[in-house]
Amino acid sequence: MKEPLLYLCHRIPYPPNKGDKITTFNILKFLNRYYDVYVGCFIDDPHDKQYKDKVKELCKDCFFVDLNPLMAKVKGLTAFGKGEPITLPYYYNTKMLNWVNTIIPRHHITKAFIYSGCMAQYVLTPETEGIRKVMQFADIDSDKWRQYAEASNVFMRSVYMREYRTLSDYEKLVADKFSISCFISDTEADMFREMVTADIQPKVQTLSNGIDSDYFSPSASSILSEDFELEHENYIVFTGAMDYRPNIETVNWFTEYIWPKVIEQCPDSKFYIVGSSPPKQVLDLMNTPGVVVTGRVDDVRPYLLYSKAAVAPMKMARGIQNKILEAMAMERPVMTTSLGVEGIDDYPSNDLFVTDSNLEMTKWIIEKLSEASNSASDSRKWLEDNFSWEAKLNPLLGYLGANSD
Repeated sequence: MKEPLLYLCHRIPYPPNKGDKITTFNILKFLNRYYDVYVGCFIDDPHDKQYKDKVKELCKDCFFVDLNPLMAKVKGLTAFGKGEPITLPYYYNTKMLNWVNTIIPRHHITKAFIYSGCMAQYVLTPETEGIRKVMQFADIDSDKWRQYAEASNVFMRSVYMREYRTLSDYEKLVADKFSISCFISDTEADMFREMVTADIQPKVQTLSNGIDSDYFSPSASSILSEDFELEHENYIVFTGAMDYRPNIETVNWFTEYIWPKVIEQCPDSKFYIVGSSPPKQVLDLMNTPGVVVTGRVDDVRPYLLYSKAAVAPMKMARGIQNKILEAMAMERPVMTTSLGVEGIDDYPSNDLFVTDSNLEMTKWIIEKLSEASNSASDSRKWLEDNFSWEAKLNPLLGYLGANSD
């Protein structure tokens, strides 16, 4: 019989088709091998309700709470009267709290793994004292709000700076109360250590992302379910959830400042923006010659497989970009910025091009679109050697107080 473990995450950990869900799904698979896992999570997209049984297969018991994003935003406004970050009331739910407080004594749970700082509020209660708690912040979420503030108008800048300050204070509180606080890269962990007091610093550790290189492989079977003629098109691709502000900012900037110069030299080429829930400002980019916005796709791999290159010129970013790892696994050349490459160290520079220069970006993309498709096999080999999920997640067992062997 395996030891029980509480696992809370802010979105259902399936399907593994976007950044945080790729991580939470693979962590769930990993933990299921060693623990009887009790999962509590929110479902913020009705489309994901069909995947409840997929999660149930990987845990002892699970509890799902529907989250209406519009109502959650209204709840988030109550934070202004409480002096707390909007993120907390946004994700607060009495049913979730009651389930946590019931499941812990019922199954004698003494260990908890929490993904995303907003879920820590459910185990910062008297009922959960004495439990060994491991937090996966992934990245310093508060710093994203600082970046948003710098890129916003005067009114929104004040709102975002407030969220930055209150969330930063909350992150420090969580790190103080938890046994271990994890970040997705050494860079993020080092930055957070500078934010906290000396007694907390030893509890700050790295728990990095991996990549499923069997699934993301040019030789794996994948089906293009949408009506695009990818095999016959000359294109580059950006992948990611398109309701995520850093992705929105990136494709808007790229389409305005880089793509027009590319299309002048390569008039028959295309720029595919592949990802779910694109807002109007992203959909409007299709008015630009050569830009294709797909919306949700069944399988992102064909879009990578037939591309000349993947681009991730991130203007806002924290942590490791899964989109880069996936493209490397699919043997695609990748162009990104210094922000985008954070946490990816000692990479093969011949097929992962890093620049913050508009001119260099434009030149590199034109070269890729003008040449025959190039297989970035060195990138894939490097990825297999350095980013397996097993190797990346093995330290988690020690953080939870178990032997890693």
